[in-house]
Amino acid sequence: MSIDWKAEVEKRQDALLEDLFSMLKIESVRDESIATTEAPLGPGPKAGLDKFLEIGARDGFKTLNLDGLAGHIEFGEGDETLGILAHVDVMPAGNGWDTDPFSPVVKDGRIYARGASDDKGPGMAAYYGLKIIQELGLPVSKKVRFIIGTDEESGWRGMTHYLENMPEPDFGFSPDAFFPIINGEKGNITYFLNFNGSNGEKNQLLEFDAGLRENMVPRDAKAVIKTENGAEMEEVFNEFIAANVVTGELERHDDMVTISMVGKAAHAQEPKNGENAGTFLALFLNQFDFGGDAGNYLRLAADYLHKDSRMNNFNIAFTDDIMGDLTMNSGIFTFKADKGGQMALNFRFPKGMTEVDIKRGIENITNEMDVTIEAGRLQGPHYVSPEDPLVKTLLGVYTKQTGEKAEGLVVGGGTYGRLLKRGVAFGAMFPGVPDTMHQANEFIPLDDVFKAAAIYAEGIYELIK
Repeated sequence: MSIDWKAEVEKRQDALLEDLFSMLKIESVRDESIATTEAPLGPGPKAGLDKFLEIGARDGFKTLNLDGLAGHIEFGEGDETLGILAHVDVMPAGNGWDTDPFSPVVKDGRIYARGASDDKGPGMAAYYGLKIIQELGLPVSKKVRFIIGTDEESGWRGMTHYLENMPEPDFGFSPDAFFPIINGEKGNITYFLNFNGSNGEKNQLLEFDAGLRENMVPRDAKAVIKTENGAEMEEVFNEFIAANVVTGELERHDDMVTISMVGKAAHAQEPKNGENAGTFLALFLNQFDFGGDAGNYLRLAADYLHKDSRMNNFNIAFTDDIMGDLTMNSGIFTFKADKGGQMALNFRFPKGMTEVDIKRGIENITNEMDVTIEAGRLQGPHYVSPEDPLVKTLLGVYTKQTGEKAEGLVVGGGTYGRLLKRGVAFGAMFPGVPDTMHQANEFIPLDDVFKAAAIYAEGIYELIK
């Protein structure tokens, strides 16, 4: 049977966009400060989950909501199960948008909204791939579970809960990254560096804040300083801003100085794509005399973290021939005088090294700074052989539909694909498209949504027929 997958998607373009826009309008940011029993991660992720399951039930699929943390849309029968793992939560919008991040718009052939490319656009494209197979009544020999997570951008509590309570799919993919395919993902761990809050006498750091999430390069940073050298600080600040890629403002009132700085956000998998406002602000302040823990805090950020995503300053730079470089993103900075401070450093590490190596490298610098180090959630490196039928099948479909030769990729980003022993990430960002995930003015090209849906439809069918 020959099926024109692109034509099948074209018939459903309006319906696909209507469903996608209904998802993009939901501000599904995790916020446990307003959590309830029914919405354990806050009302936003629950609303996103409920809406997606509502769409699945409307289309005649079996659905399951697992305690408001995750759910699935089920199709087919068979002894083996294909898992398609997507997420409905999104990063905080942050500043710098030209449009309302939760009022999706089509402009210049692109859909602009938070979640357009990460992951509501790709997720809906993959869902429509499955929907096409169902509506065509094609024979299948395997079961499909389209599994929906609610906190991929933070703790993965939802998908962890799902896999602890439901059978793990035999193989699968996550539509939450790049084409042609990602069959390798680096390990992932965040170390939290905790400081006390003492200051010297000449200049005092009262507050320092930068960043929204550990897996984002901070776009915005702010500091409040008590100093008798405000005029000098303002003069040096103006020179600093003129000489660097960041922008900022300095306000003086008596002996108080408030500084804000704006850089460029980016996904933590490649910190070089962003400009870290937090480390730039520390770099500026480190020119002045700050004592105590505040001085150590600024010195570590300025002398060691700034522009050192490969950890050269810590003497633990490492590269694997297949998986690439160790990378570090200093994602969150907080400091309050007397109360103390914290830095969240997110690492993506290849096989050939461990989280222990990373911690030792940090301790080599912080041992004399009275800093304590806590480890966050650990995920080891994940790799599926290019010879695996899952990889070969999906790459074959991609090549057939695009005409492009393709091979697997290894990335620093972490997707749900790594949760399955035979799991990969498959789309939906095409080569050459600017990556705006986790950034202001996030978008996905309109045509790419439709192209991805056709690839997903054929890819899913080839895996389950």
